[in-house]
Amino acid sequence: MADVSTAETPMRLHGLHKRIYRFRTLGMGLGLLPLAMVLSELRASWPSWAWAIGCCLAWPHVAYLLASRSRDPFKAELRNLMVDSALAGSLVPVMQFNLLPSALLMTVTTADKLNSGVRGLWLRSLPGMLLALLAAGAATGFIVRYPTSTAVLLACLPIMAIHTLAVSASGYQLIRKVQKQNLRLDELTRFDSLTGLESRGHWQHGAEALLARHGATRSASMLLVDVDLFKAINDRHGHAAGDDVLRGIAGVVRDALPAGSHAGRLGGDEFAVAVPVGLGEARFIAERIRGDVDALQFAGTPRLACSVSIGIAEPPTADAGLREWMEAADRALYRAKSAGRNQTHAAVETA
Repeated sequence: MADVSTAETPMRLHGLHKRIYRFRTLGMGLGLLPLAMVLSELRASWPSWAWAIGCCLAWPHVAYLLASRSRDPFKAELRNLMVDSALAGSLVPVMQFNLLPSALLMTVTTADKLNSGVRGLWLRSLPGMLLALLAAGAATGFIVRYPTSTAVLLACLPIMAIHTLAVSASGYQLIRKVQKQNLRLDELTRFDSLTGLESRGHWQHGAEALLARHGATRSASMLLVDVDLFKAINDRHGHAAGDDVLRGIAGVVRDALPAGSHAGRLGGDEFAVAVPVGLGEARFIAERIRGDVDALQFAGTPRLACSVSIGIAEPPTADAGLREWMEAADRALYRAKSAGRNQTHAAVETA
């Protein structure tokens, strides 16, 4: 009656038995209620009571000790899960096959193997469960009394409700954890970890969407922003200071962009910005970026100064693709750098 997180089992974490312990204790403890009610109705002998109490109350703690003291707690816990099934099978003849608690006990135990996420564990546990059932049946004479009284039915409700909710809550927590990990993974694929700007692939997707709308709006411009003499900054002040420069420029770029823009890091010291405005407004944005970068100050490196050169271009033709658009902006950037850096140049190209 234990629950194992599906995401953790393959990882063979040594702490797995600790997380299973509370579910095994809860499930088997609650399972004792209908079992005790059946034994009471049957006026069972003390060996039956001793076996039931040992399985439901003592075994969870024994299983925990076995796993925690093992050289390989994960393998030990898998063995414990197999024992869980065998114990459940052995309790069925002790209850003289009372229908509802027997079916509940075996179903919950098998379902826990499915929930464990260990491939084929539930199937591998069935032979042990069946053998234990046959052995216990042989020892008790295979006495069969199927009917379930109302008292036994009521005693089954706690394990049906509480254990199911506990396992569901554990599954919900796992789902939430996976969702958070997926969101984090999505952020890592969409954004550059150093600057917080869009990753190259995500930026390209956004720029292509903006380019596709350009045919209707006639308002789209590309800004290629290149850090001037970035290698010299790294050589003189160190790579940590170079990272500070990139983060600072990224912040300036974000602050300058209108809604609907896409700014990404193309790699190294070059940034690309696609804005939903015409060339005239794009010139203004570029100058703002250039001026704000020129005024950047860095607390850890007060003597550090940096600047950027920016090339600006509208799509060169009505049917231009992203590559042609970037090439036009790159030609403008080349002119800005050739003219002495720390400048903005626009490509004047008409369709």
